[in-house]
Amino acid sequence: MARTIADTLTNYKIVGIDTSAFIYHFQGEAVYSKVTTDLFNAVENGLIRAVTSVITLMEVLVKPMSEGNVKAAEEYGILLRTFPNLNLRTIDHMVASRAAGLRASYRIRAPDALQLSVAIEEGAKAFVTNDERLSKVKDIQVLILKSFLPRR
Repeated sequence: MARTIADTLTNYKIVGIDTSAFIYHFQGEAVYSKVTTDLFNAVENGLIRAVTSVITLMEVLVKPMSEGNVKAAEEYGILLRTFPNLNLRTIDHMVASRAAGLRASYRIRAPDALQLSVAIEEGAKAFVTNDERLSKVKDIQVLILKSFLPRR
C-alpha cells in the first residue's frame, strides 16, 4: 500500500511547502483534495512544522484579486499569516544569496529558487511541490504531490 503524504512527512520536523499545495487546497482542486487536506492537517495538528515564503502569499492572491474577490483575498492572507505551525517567511539577503546558488547549480526559475531557499534556510529537510522539474535539486528532499495520489 502506498504511503500517504502524512506518513511520509512524519520523517521530517520541518517541511517547505510550495504555492501549488495552497492553491489546490484553497480552490478545492478535487484531484488533490485528500492529499492537501492530509498535508495541512499534519501541519495544523503539529505533526510537522512548515514554512513557505511571501511568494506564496503573492501567488495565492492573484486569482481572487483578478476576479475582484476581495473577501477571498483577505481570507487567504489571514490564513497564511495565522495558520498553526506555518511560518510565512520574508525574503532576505541570506535567502536571496542561497537562491542565486540554486539557480546557478540547477537552472531553476527565480521564484522556485527563492521558495526552496526559504525552506532550506529554515532547516526544512523536505519541500512539497507539484513541479517535477524541482526533483533535480539535491539540497533538499523534493516531494511531488501527485506521487501521493491513489493509484488507479
